[in-house]
Amino acid sequence: MGAAPALNQRIVEELAAKPRVILVCGRYEGFDQRVFDILQPDEISLGDFILNGGEVAAMAIIDAAIRLIPGVLGDEESSQRDSFSGAAGLLEGAQYTRPRVYRGHEVPEVLLSGDHARIERWRAEQSYLTTRRRRADLLAPPTASPSTINSSTSCQEIQGKD
Repeated sequence: MGAAPALNQRIVEELAAKPRVILVCGRYEGFDQRVFDILQPDEISLGDFILNGGEVAAMAIIDAAIRLIPGVLGDEESSQRDSFSGAAGLLEGAQYTRPRVYRGHEVPEVLLSGDHARIERWRAEQSYLTTRRRRADLLAPPTASPSTINSSTSCQEIQGKD
């Protein structure tokens, strides 16, 4: 039995596409070895730490997968723009809501412009910059390249802006 893969968006997408998933949650010391020997289940790791039981881990898996099922979210395309999703697999950039100004911090003017192409370029740039700042490991080829950012702005252009 090899190491359980760490839960990531690719695994979540695979689970969401299945017609049925059964999650078996261990408690305290886990399962009798014979459960593994007989059922030969796939295992998924949430990380290098211990929980009292598998219920919280199961809830995380369910929550991540269910939002990818059509009809669960109000906007079907929103999950495709989330962090780790799409061809590039980058982090999502900053989000802004109302009010337009909060404690002296304004919503970027580009988001109020109504120019959808410009807004999309800005979001792609912000996604790249956020990823570079917080999770540069995600930028390793072929994850992010000018062709996977989905805009006319290249990574080289974005890199020169900060």
